Amino acid sequence: MEQLLLLIFIPLVGAIVTAFAGKSAKIVSTVFSVASLVLALVIACNFIPNASTQFEVNLPWIADLGINFHAGIDGISLLVVLLTNLLVPIIILSSYKHDYKNPAAFYALILFMQTGLLLVFTALDAFLFYIGWEAALIPIYFICAIWGGKDRIRINMKFFVYTIAGSLFMLMGIIYLYLQNPAHNFDIQAFYALNLDSAQQGWIFWAFFIAFAIKMPIFPFHTWQPDTYTAAPAQGTMLLSGIMLKMGIYGVIRWLLPIVPTGVHDWGQLVIILSIIGIVYASLIAFTQKDAKRLVAYSSIAHVGLIAAGIFAFNQQGMQGAMVQMLSHGINVVGLFFVLDIIFSRVKTNKIEELGGIAKVAPQLAIAFLIIVLGTVALPGTNGFIGEFLLLMGVYNYGIWAAAIAGLTIIFGAVYMLRMYQNVMLGETNSLTITFTDIKGTEKLVLYTICALIIVLGVYPKPILHLTEASVQHLLEQVNQKLNTVN
Repeated sequence: MEQLLLLIFIPLVGAIVTAFAGKSAKIVSTVFSVASLVLALVIACNFIPNASTQFEVNLPWIADLGINFHAGIDGISLLVVLLTNLLVPIIILSSYKHDYKNPAAFYALILFMQTGLLLVFTALDAFLFYIGWEAALIPIYFICAIWGGKDRIRINMKFFVYTIAGSLFMLMGIIYLYLQNPAHNFDIQAFYALNLDSAQQGWIFWAFFIAFAIKMPIFPFHTWQPDTYTAAPAQGTMLLSGIMLKMGIYGVIRWLLPIVPTGVHDWGQLVIILSIIGIVYASLIAFTQKDAKRLVAYSSIAHVGLIAAGIFAFNQQGMQGAMVQMLSHGINVVGLFFVLDIIFSRVKTNKIEELGGIAKVAPQLAIAFLIIVLGTVALPGTNGFIGEFLLLMGVYNYGIWAAAIAGLTIIFGAVYMLRMYQNVMLGETNSLTITFTDIKGTEKLVLYTICALIIVLGVYPKPILHLTEASVQHLLEQVNQKLNTVN
């Protein structure tokens, strides 16, 4: 109990301290983020990999409304808790070469966002989940709006309107479930136990799914994403792509499937169709991109589409694949955006046609970039392989044609990612890249860490699979039991 409270509130305390740290904000935020990572690793080491909820805390909060500060960790939530606490210090370290205006506010917002994310990933009370959901949105909006690039105000307003609209749909669903609950509380198990008819489950499904689909995002709720990823500062893009989109995936697994299984059964096929359309659409659009950052943004949509299809295929392989790929995608996409940030900081462009020959003058960067790209395209032996293999197996068990089309994400991804690498890194240097300098200092630390994770998790993914297996199996059994009871 005390460990989980500490895990949630260390970043919050860190945000407050960092806000008043002045020029030392960078160091202070690093210390707090590393402290969070160490505590998360301690929790992981003490975690028993079964289906139970552990490190549970349940304290009265707003008793008159049945709201408790109820949080806990199982195998599913532990994976994203580890991802969050791993990536935040990496993202902070990746910013060390930048001199952001008002750094105290910048780093305080990152830590405040981490608090919101941890609330989302550990909440066992729907009201607490919603508070975390909104708390994670506010800091990333200001990070993108204040430190973003050209046209950032218009782009971030679109992002804000999209996500707030989705959140309001979810809030209506939460309130409705609260009113249907005889105990009049927001406890997740009470929501799981509700016996809603098919019509009720149908509209609750869409109320929650729209919020989650926007956050992930999947087609056709994705239109805010490419512009936002491109205009956001590098660390903002890493937070959005590496961690924040996992809120939507996690929300589907934790809240949508167990609460409205009939709704998922009725509408799941449509979601798989939308996901597969998104895979093909985003991949084709990625082929045409001239800006490397925008190409990676569309690549992310394609990968998330495959994760969504795996979840709604609703079998052990698809669900396990989604869990592993959440972790792998977070690591890989942060690595990709960091490399592009390094390139931009040197030559002030991410235009693919203006680059080339960087491998000749920066071989260490080229090798690290290649490892990250190979992880992204799911080369066997890298972290991307096992997740995509399980996802495709899960979709195949759902339907062979769905798997055949969804599998295009691997083929298309390999083509546009390797072509981008070739045009950026290989060939002859030009007037822009001839003076390019290789990575050093914190750049090495971040990229070497990411590359090590890609290789280690690719060669030996068993601990991650073992961590989530019991919780995923329990979730599937729970949902199937409820479906059989309804039928």
